Amino acid sequence: MAKEKKNRDGKPFEIPRPEFPKRAVITGGMPYGNKELHFGHVGGMLVFADTYARFLRDRIGKDNVIFVSGTDCYGSPIAEGWRKKVEAGEFSGSLEDFVRTNHEKQKATLASYGIAPNLFAASGLDRSREIHAEVTDWFIRSLYEKGQLQQITTKQFFDEKAGVFLNGRQVIGKCPVEGCQSEKGYADECDLGHQYMPENLLNPVSALTGETPIMKPVTNWYFKLRDYEQLMKDWVETLKKRKDVRPVVWKTIDEFLKPPVIYIKRDFEEQYLALQAQMPQHEYFPEEKKPSFTIQFQSLTDCDDACKLLTENGIRYRTGKTLVPFRLTGNIEWGVPAPELEGVKGLTVWVWPESLWAPISFTQTYLESIGHDRSEWKDYWCSKDAKVYQFIGQDNIYFYGIAEPAMWMAQQESETKTCDPAEGELQMPTIVANYHILFLDKKASSSGEIKPPMADDLLNYYTPEQLRMHWLEFGLGQQSVSFFPKPYNKPLLEEEAALKAKGEPTSDPKFTDPVTKNALLTNVYNRMIRTAFYTTQNSFDGVLPDAAPEEQFVADAKKAMLDYERHMSKFAFHQCTYVIDSYIRNGSKYMAKAVKPDAVSQEELSQALANLFYILKVAAILLHPMAPFGTEKLREHLDVDERIWSWDTFLEPLTAFTGANHKLKFLPPRTDFFARHESQFL
Repeated sequence: MAKEKKNRDGKPFEIPRPEFPKRAVITGGMPYGNKELHFGHVGGMLVFADTYARFLRDRIGKDNVIFVSGTDCYGSPIAEGWRKKVEAGEFSGSLEDFVRTNHEKQKATLASYGIAPNLFAASGLDRSREIHAEVTDWFIRSLYEKGQLQQITTKQFFDEKAGVFLNGRQVIGKCPVEGCQSEKGYADECDLGHQYMPENLLNPVSALTGETPIMKPVTNWYFKLRDYEQLMKDWVETLKKRKDVRPVVWKTIDEFLKPPVIYIKRDFEEQYLALQAQMPQHEYFPEEKKPSFTIQFQSLTDCDDACKLLTENGIRYRTGKTLVPFRLTGNIEWGVPAPELEGVKGLTVWVWPESLWAPISFTQTYLESIGHDRSEWKDYWCSKDAKVYQFIGQDNIYFYGIAEPAMWMAQQESETKTCDPAEGELQMPTIVANYHILFLDKKASSSGEIKPPMADDLLNYYTPEQLRMHWLEFGLGQQSVSFFPKPYNKPLLEEEAALKAKGEPTSDPKFTDPVTKNALLTNVYNRMIRTAFYTTQNSFDGVLPDAAPEEQFVADAKKAMLDYERHMSKFAFHQCTYVIDSYIRNGSKYMAKAVKPDAVSQEELSQALANLFYILKVAAILLHPMAPFGTEKLREHLDVDERIWSWDTFLEPLTAFTGANHKLKFLPPRTDFFARHESQFL
């Protein structure tokens, strides 16, 4: 079993236990309401949010944890998706009907995977719609009253043939941000989350007619994001020192906190030099060995003026990542109504900003639904005793890591705008960003060439817990990882079929399905549970042994507990799975040596079973956030209540939750707690 760690002087020491908040909000990035959930939504983000929420419920009490997510109902992707389906005869209802249909499907999918938010709301449906509209109105008015908004007139794409302004997803071109390879640049953002002014989009085409759109002026409200550059820089420096913030978060934010630059192809250098004196003041970096050179400005306005001059003279360029005013409103009809400010009417709120404060409105909706006052949301979002954890994909760091923190700072009353929860201010959420979960080594997208499998379809081949455990093992906090489900790996299936047709062996490990390869639960742990129950039924009439676990087993449990919660505090889910794997396999080895009804006395067998049930209980607590179905089934057969999951009693034996002569629920022959999917027996 595990060895005890020691200091340099040889004395044993304990791993310091991490601190967890008294209350917590967990949010999962909101899927758009234009589609069902594909595997990336579930396996790339929501499984991790659910696992952490379940862990905190066990760790600090379920009444102190609110896990919210929901369907992102508004915006041009939804409106455009509905329009195309109606046009193709694939849907006949209203836009709201379309969103509701997808919302209900998303809820059902999450339930199938055991993902259990306290509220999976919808920003555009029912009571959550009403509360979200109120919170949106308050949030924008508050920013306006603090002087943090400005009206900016920009040019918007207009399709002359169709006679309409084009919304964000009705125009497509190439992203103008330097280094971005996205071919799906929309009106003012690409599918990788880069922001730019609409007039900078390269090669725009109308999705309605296929024509090249013209530009017409429109006026909208913008948040003064660039005013928060120094505060953001100071904040990022604090993030770099935190062990619970992944480097991908602060590195991505850092990229945008640089002076605005323009990259110009070397072919246009002479033309640029001829115009140099007409441009706003800037620095010129020749960078002779590169295919382009750089010019850098002190202000975004100067950079924009330079862009216009370059465009007028036919000079091709790309802009760098920098902070630009964050647009809050638009003229798309399907959106949250924007408040009337300075007599400007008829605007709606752009989907991205309102989705950032949607978790606040969803928290209020949930509190109201359980009979609490909505004002209690501040106990979770503005209290020094609470924390907010936001689980997202790396593509969305710009919004959650730049736009949101800056707007949170802007809401504060103090001049330093430090978001101090001790002062009752909005606190900065902890951003937990995962790298991409790839599909067969490719980045899959519903709108791209590589289509990801839908989350529901995967359940035709695997159990939810097989998939949950597989995804949690990936280490997506460190790097992008590819998902290789064998039923979808056509080249591998064809190679295996060809060998079988020739009568040749297919025992090569490469033909093993990666999802089912680690049979820790379906084989090892399942066998341990069955052995414990069947031995107790055969030798002790199903009565739980009353003996306490031996000291070494308590010590091993304590080490597993400390290692696990330390990794969990840093969202190192893959490390948590390693702790579980080691603990269970060591327990299995002990079982094989000690639980031998025909070779030991009744007293020795009783003690061995007491030790084994203790191992099963500890492993179940560690697994409970990750594999909820099987662990709950085990709890039911142990015939104990939910107190067993509390970390306050982590090291207690099972008998702490039972009376004397406690009889276990009868386990029929060949009962599985972590069964394989039926297709895996073929």
